Formats: sequence, C-alpha cells, structure tokens
Amino acid sequence: MAITESNKLPRILVAGCGKLGGAIATLLTGQGEVFGLRRNPDNVPTGIAPLGADLTRPEQVRAVVPDDLDIVIYCLTPASYDEQGYRDAYVNGLQHLLDAIKGSPPKRLIFISSTSVYAQNDDSWVDETSAAEPARFSGQTIIAGERTALGSGIPATVVRFSGIYGPGRRRFLEEVMDGGMDPISPAPYSNRIHEDDAAAVVAHLVNKALSGETLEDCYLASDCEPVRLDEVVAWVRQQVKCAPPKENARKGGRAGSKRCRNQRLLDSGFSFRYPDFRTGYREMIALSSTP
Repeated sequence: MAITESNKLPRILVAGCGKLGGAIATLLTGQGEVFGLRRNPDNVPTGIAPLGADLTRPEQVRAVVPDDLDIVIYCLTPASYDEQGYRDAYVNGLQHLLDAIKGSPPKRLIFISSTSVYAQNDDSWVDETSAAEPARFSGQTIIAGERTALGSGIPATVVRFSGIYGPGRRRFLEEVMDGGMDPISPAPYSNRIHEDDAAAVVAHLVNKALSGETLEDCYLASDCEPVRLDEVVAWVRQQVKCAPPKENARKGGRAGSKRCRNQRLLDSGFSFRYPDFRTGYREMIALSSTP
C-alpha cells in the first residue's frame, strides 16, 4: 500500500463518481481513504466515503471537499450535451473544485479527457504530441478543461480516453446485433478501450504518483488495435446471430478517422487486460448468451 511522506494513508477524491469514476474509486479503496463526490451521494459505490455536491454550485463544493487530499481525480460527464452542459462539466465545475482546494492543494490532479480533442480524419496516427484542434464545441470545451487543469499550479495529468465499452456499455454491440449498423467499406478507423482497462489506467497512474514516480502531463488511453469500423461489425456478425441491416442503419462513425497510439501508456508499465476489441467483445457476447 502506498504511504505518503507523513506515514498516513493517502486521501483520494474522485470528483464525478459516476460509472467510470465509481469504478476508479473502487479500484483505489485499498490504497487509502477514498472519497466519491456526486450530486446524489446515495449512488456512490459501497466502500467509498460519499460526498454530495453539485460542482456547478461553488458553495456546495466548498462545504464538502475534505482537506489534505493527496490525489484529486476529476471525472465528469455533461449533464446536458449542449455548450453550457459541456462548459459546466469540463471548465466551470473544475474551476469551482480548484477554488475549494486552493488552500490545501493535492500532490496530483488527474483530469479525465477524451480523444475527441483530435480532429484528424485522414487515417493518421495520433499520440500525445499530435495537434489537438477540435472543430466541434464539445472537443473545444474539453481542451479548455485540460488547459485549466494543467494551468492550475497543481501537478496535473490529463488522460485522453477513446470510446469506452464493456458490460456496462453495450450500446454499440446491441446496435450491431439489432441491425442498426451497416458501415461503408472501407469505413473510418475506430478506437476503443474496455471499461475495466479505463479504470485500471487511472489507478495505475495514481499508484505511480503516490509512489513518487514522475508522470507525464498527458496520456492517450486506448487499446492496442485501432480498427476500421466495418471490420468490427463483420467480426461481431461472425460471432453471434445478428438481424439484417435496417434501411436506416448507421453507415459510419462519429469521430473522424484516426488511429490512437498508446505507446506512452505502455512505456509507463501499464498492461491491458483487453488489448483489442476481440478480447473484450468476445467476453461480452459469451456473457450475454449465458442462461
């Protein structure tokens, strides 16, 4: 178990303790005292100290945020998918939290971001050094949140996740099985990461930070095999009975066409449990067919 210089258990706050944040918090329970902050604290997973606050309400945040935190993980998703919803989630909420902890700053801030900040649409490889110049307001607002975190004066690390899938995120798999996907060929490249690996990436970085190891300011977190969308759909159809494509079936992806390189994360010592889409979807299909 990682111990801080004062020989006390580390104090870790997960701000935005929803689906991903809750999984991260649960993985970290053996590393110290873990707090989970969300609007409804009753929904914080068992074993996590629940904190109830709306991050868009600075007075609520100040009232509940503990002192002497070692690690703060900021893991919000928008309450609404318009410009105000994104700004509240990625910029305003973060600033309110930073204001609440400025008297006792943590050793590390981890900001959960997205590969939607990359606008590349030419099948090129992207990594942490690639241009992040999103055309849509969503990606632009996430970039603004990254800059807020990195400019906070607290040692900060941004984690850019590609599309998260898994047993709790079955939308794509069910869309294929229901005939809702019929991509063109060759389709754009797609990138993904299993939800278990996504949570494990953050826990890995937290453990490195608590051990005093140096972290980069950005990690791209995606599995080891970018793949064209039509190849994924064809593989799923080979594994399980699927309905014929519907007349209005979706023909392409929603995130351009790029290939995400995870070498920096691998070099940090992280090992994927689900290194490619086949490993993850095969398990999900098997689970769904179990009586």
